Amino acid sequence: MSNNRKLNLAAWRLGGKLIVLSLLFLFALTACKNAANPLSQAPAPDEMRDIADDLGRKLKIPLKVERVVSLAPSLTENIFAVGAGDRLVGVTTYCNYPEDALKIQKVGDTQTPNIETIVALKPQIVFVSTASQLEAFMKTLESQGITVFVTNPNDLNGVLANLRQLGDIFGTIERTTVLLNELQERIIGIEEQNLDKPKVKVFVQFDKEALYTIGKESFLTEIVERAGGTSVTKDIATAYPKISKETALALNPDVIIVSESPNNLEPNEVFKNSPAVKNKRVYKINADIISRPSPRIVDAMEQIAEALK
Repeated sequence: MSNNRKLNLAAWRLGGKLIVLSLLFLFALTACKNAANPLSQAPAPDEMRDIADDLGRKLKIPLKVERVVSLAPSLTENIFAVGAGDRLVGVTTYCNYPEDALKIQKVGDTQTPNIETIVALKPQIVFVSTASQLEAFMKTLESQGITVFVTNPNDLNGVLANLRQLGDIFGTIERTTVLLNELQERIIGIEEQNLDKPKVKVFVQFDKEALYTIGKESFLTEIVERAGGTSVTKDIATAYPKISKETALALNPDVIIVSESPNNLEPNEVFKNSPAVKNKRVYKINADIISRPSPRIVDAMEQIAEALK
């Protein structure tokens, strides 16, 4: 086992413990405040607190958040995961997990939500997953007293940090602490199994014909690395680049991970002579699981690690 990989794993363990300890401290502090002042358990509707989103924007949100809208499937999953699914009053047509998400009022798709529907639902916060969603409707929503909160994780720590922050926003810190502890243990278990193994060259394919894959800024590049592989496109700029067939031909991956969807069921024909295809090392993972920065990304990590054995 290399010293660098041992140090990286030790740092990851320490980081996980710090996340859990910080959540427990925050939960204890909140409990003490409530015990000292019983009235604080029922804050007035206009009581606000300061918070920052992933863009570093300083926002004000209610102390008690009860009505929110999610404009991304990953955010819907995360809100349910931290125990606040009952606060969701609106989600997108793509929000299909967990099953209870299907019962929530739809507000359009991820990129073109119906702003009138959102305003009519009177949410306190609208959660969005990228800055590109923000500019088109931020002013309209904020003029109605609705806060727009942006999440934009680009690595595994960012995914976990988003969960931690959601637990803080919704006041579900205890449940979130348990969730994060479980995820950390699973992640560490995967890494420990791969510490002494050589890295496997992996290509992740999101679209058979267009050849979209993962690049330097994608959280999946790190997921592949932690699972025992190395992405052959890890040095390409941006998160999800589209590559040419000429570029793909030169990659020569040992394993191909296919994000399974109707237009992406098998590798592009350019890989027909690659070690991955010749050795029948092509593996499919459900597109929703592998593409969403939610707790299920650890499921994807476990599946990738299994494929790379």
